Amino acid sequence: MPSIESNAVEPTKDELRGLNVLQKMLRLAPTYGLVILMFGLIILFSILLPNTFPTMLNLRAILSDKAIIALLSLAAMIPMVAGRIDLTVGYGIVLWHILAISLQTMYGLPWPVAVVIVLLLGVLTGVLNGILVEVARIDSFIATLGTGTILYALALWHTGGRQMVGQLPDAFYAINGTFIFGLPITAFYVLAITVTLWVILEYTPIGRYLYAIGANQRAAELNGIPTRKFVVGAFVTSGVMTALAGVLLASKLRIGQASVGLEFLLPALVGAFLGSTTIKPGRVNVWGTIVGVMILAVGISGIQQFGGSFWVEPMFNGATLLIAIGIAGYAQRKKGAKKA
Repeated sequence: MPSIESNAVEPTKDELRGLNVLQKMLRLAPTYGLVILMFGLIILFSILLPNTFPTMLNLRAILSDKAIIALLSLAAMIPMVAGRIDLTVGYGIVLWHILAISLQTMYGLPWPVAVVIVLLLGVLTGVLNGILVEVARIDSFIATLGTGTILYALALWHTGGRQMVGQLPDAFYAINGTFIFGLPITAFYVLAITVTLWVILEYTPIGRYLYAIGANQRAAELNGIPTRKFVVGAFVTSGVMTALAGVLLASKLRIGQASVGLEFLLPALVGAFLGSTTIKPGRVNVWGTIVGVMILAVGISGIQQFGGSFWVEPMFNGATLLIAIGIAGYAQRKKGAKKA
């Protein structure tokens, strides 16, 4: 029961052949419009805020603050490729960052063991979501909303409404706090995962199968693709990446509390949905997702440096999500009209 479809509408070489430069630019505008907008915002804010925006300090702040959202957006993107949606990326991170700390402070486990346990629990959550969606045939939105709510309830039960605090090893802090070439190590995590996912989705049979499932699951089944296995695998991958984001959040905050984490759900989904409106419009893709996250990061950073109030970020995220869904819907209708 797919929740979203996945069909690319980027122009082909045959469509571009014979067009003049202006016509090619107009045809490519929907494909790379958000990329152009991102660089346009960077240039605009750099001109308007020359003392604060185009600085290494601001770059480090953006990369550090948005790395976790980027990971969650990529995690949400993977099931979207197969036509599903995973809301546990916003709920799971609440429990995972708490467990990453409490397993060390309350139970005395070494930090590598605590991290492995959290990642394995992420795998189990992905398997559960996959079973609910593919075996029980529950719509992915409903299934993952239910699973996520249970994870959030477990976080509240485990903490009892209190903060999880305690002395943690320096090596655990270094997972998030290390800098390489002056940039936070989390940015390099995101880069490595982004490149890996891009290669898998664009150049391997796994990616082709997932896109085929997202476009038309029944047709994929008739072509011999084991759809159930790949959909469950997509949820498992999403679960592991969400757990990893939880570990990084724990290393960054150094405390665990159930009131932290849910605010990541909306921007993560916005980034993933925006990813279906650029680079390969109408098809969820890796680099489009990263561009979507960067649009949010640059826009919010610039607005806040202009003195934007605390409500600006959720307002910006919500409005951007509506715009992203609208553009994605338009791209799908345009694709359907061309097929007709």
